[in-house]
Amino acid sequence: MEPDQTPQADQATDSLTILMMVAHPDDIDFGNGGSVATWTEEGHRVVYCLITDGDAGGFDEEVSRTDMATIRREEQRAAGAILGVDEFHFLGWPDGRLYVSHELRRDLARVIRRVRPDRVVTQSPTRNLRSMYGSHPDHTAAGEAVMCAVYPDARNPFAHPELLAEEGLAAHTVPEVWISHMGEGADHYVDTTAAFERKVDALRAHKSQTAHMDDLRGRMWGWGRSQAKAAEFGQDRLAEGYVVLDTR
Repeated sequence: MEPDQTPQADQATDSLTILMMVAHPDDIDFGNGGSVATWTEEGHRVVYCLITDGDAGGFDEEVSRTDMATIRREEQRAAGAILGVDEFHFLGWPDGRLYVSHELRRDLARVIRRVRPDRVVTQSPTRNLRSMYGSHPDHTAAGEAVMCAVYPDARNPFAHPELLAEEGLAAHTVPEVWISHMGEGADHYVDTTAAFERKVDALRAHKSQTAHMDDLRGRMWGWGRSQAKAAEFGQDRLAEGYVVLDTR
């Protein structure tokens, strides 16, 4: 690792607007819950964009897929409240059938132009060959579509011209994108030690997805410790790692 790529803790001091753009309800809470709690505690505005409706999730065959989508929206709002988030954009794309398309890029560019974030946080657009869970096809599609929406779509006034002509949404350039990194190779870390219990509480709010997990807290602690070790934060610290891109 080059000297200017040394892992570091998030130390932003100015108030930012941070837009989280992910595939499913609960993705943010698993991958970024500690970061979100830390950022809202620091006074940053955090906004959620959930691309799919989550209707393919859950384990109860007695629950209709329409009801599941409603349940997951309610769970996401409850989880967001625990972490200090009250702004949500639910795009309603079908769970398990997400592909990078012109229409999806337009919908994401619309949200970016509405929110006008200083930072976008999304999932990796590349498959992690060492992690099946980290390479859900909806996740990689979401990451790729978000990157396309950041550049060139949201900043180009001639891309999706109906957004300006019909909705009055002017172009917006996102200064930076943070890619959630579930494995090795992150170059930036957020110390989430103080926010850990809120992260676990937010995950437990997703009852349809996590109620069956006997050791949810232990799993999240283990993952947070592995990230903190990679960041060299020291004993008993927890972290969430990212690859940070300058997208100005």
